[in-house]
Amino acid sequence: MRRVESAGVMEREKRQHLKGVANEVAGWRKRATALVKERQTVHATAEASVGALLDRSVPLVMGGAALWHVLQLTPSDGEHVTALARGTAMPAMPPLVQRGIDQLTADAERALADVKPLFGARRMFSAKSRQDTAAEAATYLVNLRDWVTTSGLLGEFERIEAWDKKSIAKLGVSAILDDSVGFPGRQAGTGLLARHDLDSAVEAVTAIDHALQREGELRAAVTSAGDAVRKTEALRLVAEMPVDRLKDATNGQIRISALTGAGIRNIQQVLDQGPRILSLPGVGQTTGNRMLGAARTIWQTTVDEMPVRIDIKNRSASATDLLKAMRAWDAARTIKSATADLAAADSLRLLLKSLERKTSHVVVAPATRSVADLRQALVDVGRRAAILGGGGSAAGDPWDDFVARPADYYAMLSELGFLSDDEEKIQGDLPAEILEAIRDLKLETTHLKASLRGYQSFGARFAVVQRKVIIGDEMGLGKTVESLAVLTHLRAKGSHHFLVVCPAAVVTNWVREVSGKSDLRAHRLHGPGRDGSLTAWIRNGGVAVTTYDSLGWLEGQIPERAWPACVVFDEAHYIKNPDAQRTRRSWNLIRTIDRVILLTGTPLENRIEEFRNLVGYIRPDLTISATEFAPRQFRKQVAPAYLRRNQEDVLTELPELVEVDEWMPLSRADEQHYRAAVMEANFMAMRQAALRAGSNSQKMQRLLDIVEEAEDNERRVLVFSHFRGALDDIASVLPGKVFGPLTGSVPAAKRQQMVDEFSRAGHGAVLVAQIVAGGVGLNIQAASVVVICEPQLKPTTEWQAIARSRRMGQLESVQVHRLLSEEGVDRRITEILARKSELFAEFARVSETADSAPEAFDISDAEVAREIVASERERLLSQP
Repeated sequence: MRRVESAGVMEREKRQHLKGVANEVAGWRKRATALVKERQTVHATAEASVGALLDRSVPLVMGGAALWHVLQLTPSDGEHVTALARGTAMPAMPPLVQRGIDQLTADAERALADVKPLFGARRMFSAKSRQDTAAEAATYLVNLRDWVTTSGLLGEFERIEAWDKKSIAKLGVSAILDDSVGFPGRQAGTGLLARHDLDSAVEAVTAIDHALQREGELRAAVTSAGDAVRKTEALRLVAEMPVDRLKDATNGQIRISALTGAGIRNIQQVLDQGPRILSLPGVGQTTGNRMLGAARTIWQTTVDEMPVRIDIKNRSASATDLLKAMRAWDAARTIKSATADLAAADSLRLLLKSLERKTSHVVVAPATRSVADLRQALVDVGRRAAILGGGGSAAGDPWDDFVARPADYYAMLSELGFLSDDEEKIQGDLPAEILEAIRDLKLETTHLKASLRGYQSFGARFAVVQRKVIIGDEMGLGKTVESLAVLTHLRAKGSHHFLVVCPAAVVTNWVREVSGKSDLRAHRLHGPGRDGSLTAWIRNGGVAVTTYDSLGWLEGQIPERAWPACVVFDEAHYIKNPDAQRTRRSWNLIRTIDRVILLTGTPLENRIEEFRNLVGYIRPDLTISATEFAPRQFRKQVAPAYLRRNQEDVLTELPELVEVDEWMPLSRADEQHYRAAVMEANFMAMRQAALRAGSNSQKMQRLLDIVEEAEDNERRVLVFSHFRGALDDIASVLPGKVFGPLTGSVPAAKRQQMVDEFSRAGHGAVLVAQIVAGGVGLNIQAASVVVICEPQLKPTTEWQAIARSRRMGQLESVQVHRLLSEEGVDRRITEILARKSELFAEFARVSETADSAPEAFDISDAEVAREIVASERERLLSQP
């Protein structure tokens, strides 16, 4: 009996334990079911948000190709962003948890149902098969319970259950590309744009379109303002024109005594009188009408022939109005040639036009164009709109802009016909068939960002038509922009690679000019990083700028696909000597290139043969049989390859050049230095002797006076000498702001920096420079006083130095002071300089001079030195 009772107790305890296990598993199952439901809700909401967003993504198609895929977002899309963020933040399900959930929500649910016959009255009435199934279920539940409690599943459950979707705060649409959101449309390079950036772009594109529409209107405004300036100047002129001119205008048919008797002294007074002239004593109907007709003809001719001049010292209201109109027109018209900016605007139009009113952000994914391209387009149109806005009347004093870039303004005036260019002087001495071809050529300036003067356009077209040429324009006329006009023309025709070879001193200037005046990309193939720049140039095209000394390094490195369509050799007189290594390397390049431009304002420095060599490099087919005794014939023979214009021929607005030869005696100290140099037969010491005595030197004292006067007159000074020692002495003696010495040993980039600092300095600043370094390639228009401390052995050296300051864009008259000693070497050198200048004028400078040049004048520097030393020694030794 006790056994039966004991067994019953045990059976009851077992059932109770089993029931506890079942209840425990049932609780876990409920937790798992709730967890699954919560995760499914978060996931489904995220998936729905993804679908809602991606369904609204559309491609922007232009020219049949999708540029970008865009998705416009409104503030209400923050709900979708939040849903995505919650889906991303939801804790991952480790394999252990997933296994536990699978068992608790599937097998455990069946086991809990199957085990029920073991409990309550149900166990008394269950069939044997039900009892067996229940026993199996009980075993499963016990095993499951043991696994759950020992596997660590419950701890993982608690960790995952602890996460609450509400812990992820509501997000705005600006967070859509954050890593925490996990937007599936986010691929490499996807970007987000804010509405205010796009609204700015809408305004910028509108400004560009408006400028394109207004360009004609603004041009007409400039013409009107220019005519007003011209008439103001004409009024001043006819007011000063004596009434006697009426006789000249009528070939003496008018007697003016009646006018002078009435107190009429000038043409303006005749015009002011008008028909009242007819009532003057001694003036009848016929005579009076002739007087008025002649006066009006003089007035109209004066207006028509009057070039527009802008005088910074007389800032009249009419000139100010003209500058305002020009600035507005310049900003508007440049958009026509700004193809990159126009293309940027076109690429943005589709996006900007599709913007919905409620859109606050736009997601942009790349297609055929990168998002970086889109952002750059936004920058480009914004910058262009700012330029256009700068043309407005409220954008500051227009005189400041004029002073900053006068050459651009004068180029605009030339384009509108307000500056008179002499066509014959522009064209040089060219055969008729070449002139016809040049006139027929349309120069493509799509990629050029600078205005061209008429003579510059002609020079560029001459180079395009003739393929290999020498542009010998006088220094300061803009040979660089003429070359860029050729390169940009060729770029518009499909060429991509171009090369400039120049002295190291002007590499920086060329890189600046290419970048500032064209859309072409500049690559510096000189100095550190030149290998990388070469690779970039070969891959991307543009203008590579290298030096004569770097040509050896460049040989063999240019593949056929990057072979230059045109090579420009700046300061081409560097290769006048056919035996020099740089000449041979240049010649190897010239003969393999289809188009070549040699730039030099000084093709002839010492000998006619130098000029003949330059022509022979590019046009060996030309027959140059003329001798030193036939300059006119020589000029005609080289005309197909050589074009030169001089400043006075084409720059009617160029300020006055005042040249002063300052002759002075040698001081006692100067004379001691000079005698010692002559006795040593040291020619170079003789040339600088009059500067080596410091403040005891006559030249130094005069230089101090010039600098002081320049400061009083609000001018800057440029001091040139051939000698480094003399420059050091000058720099140590001069007071105030002295920059330099700028010498050949100063790196090219540092030279340009030195010039920039000098240009920003105040009045009275002085830049001292070695004439062979500072006289080549640099633009130093800030200086309007030039001092040359000793005469040079080549006239072209002095011309180059002066042209650093007196060039297109100079606003002040330029004073040139040559410091010359009355006795000794200076006088001898100036005599030889005069003869060399005549030689240049006859053969290299387009002119009507036909005098022959005796070959005896064709002497080298060494011969000059020997001749002068010998004569000076003889002179000094003959003195007591």
